Formats: sequence, C-alpha cells, structure tokens
Amino acid sequence: METQNIKPIVEAILFSSDAPVPLEKLRSIIETAGTRQIQESIKLLNGEYGAEGRSFHIIEVAGGFQFATHPRYASWIKKLFRGRRLPRLSQAALESLAIIAFKGPIIRAEIEAIRGVNVEGVLKTLLERNLITVMGRQHAPGRPLLYGTTQDFLIYFGINSLSDLPQPKELEEIMSQEQDLFDREEVLVSTEEKHASQ
Repeated sequence: METQNIKPIVEAILFSSDAPVPLEKLRSIIETAGTRQIQESIKLLNGEYGAEGRSFHIIEVAGGFQFATHPRYASWIKKLFRGRRLPRLSQAALESLAIIAFKGPIIRAEIEAIRGVNVEGVLKTLLERNLITVMGRQHAPGRPLLYGTTQDFLIYFGINSLSDLPQPKELEEIMSQEQDLFDREEVLVSTEEKHASQ
C-alpha cells in the first residue's frame, strides 16, 4: 500500500484512540503496511500539520503514538478544563516516584532508606493512580514486593520511555547551573544593597 493511502488510516486510528498506539499495534491493524511506511506517514502528517499551522501534532509517548496539542495553546486548554483539575502529586509522592523511576524495580524498604520516612501511604496512592505497579517479589527473607513504573507514568510525564529521563550526571549539571545562577543573583542583590546604603 502506498504511503499516501496509509496516512489517512494512521490519522483515523490515532484520532480515535484515547491512549498511545504502539507501532506494532498500528502494523497489526494496517496489515499491508510496513513499519517504515507507518513511520513515514506519521512524519508526513506532522509536516502537513506544521505547514498548515495546526494546533496539534502526533507525538511519541509511552511507547506509542498519540495526538497532542502544541504547548503554546496550553493557557486556553487550561481554561477549558478549569474546574476539572487533576489531583496533583504531593512532594512525598513525587520523591518516591522519582526513586522508583530511577532505581526500580525497588522494594519499599529501599525507598524508605533513601527518603528516611515511611512510604506505605504514598505507595498506596501511587498504586491507586496506576503510576506504579507491583513487578514481582525480591528473592530475600520475607519476599518483599518490587515496585516499578507503569505506562500511565510515562503518559503522565509525557515521555516515551524511562531512558528519556535525565541521567544523574545531567541532573547534577542542571543543579550546579541553577546554584551558579542563584549565587550570581545573591552577589547582585548584596552589591545593590551596599550601593543603596552609601
């Protein structure tokens, strides 16, 4: 099948889906199309949307493809959903989730050792929101549960896979740059205060 004929089919499938559609699923639905043709169709569709100045595009997220609104329209979309706010994650939930994402699969005791507090309630909340899942049991006394992230975690944070997360070295560089910026601002403020008092 020609790529031009595949494009509207890919578009219709992605438009109709309420979740990211993996490439393998697209291939199984469009039996006459190969992986390369489907990827080319998505690339062409995004090219057309960009050329026409559309407010949406196709993104790769959570191991699949999905329509998404361009970030520049976020302020209007927020107004549309005002009053329907998603419950935000607490600082404790975000910290525990980061540990699970970077170190998982991981047991509760290891998360608690890193955070220094009990995480039973936090894990329950994350499980209820389907951001983490039980991936099995550790081969250790008591056979503790191992926790890992889910597909919903990837969707929630808008990433394709855990490998898209910044590496520890990158995080250190970002934190260092922010500290340098903070230090420079401190020097400017102290200099301005000094001149003002003279």
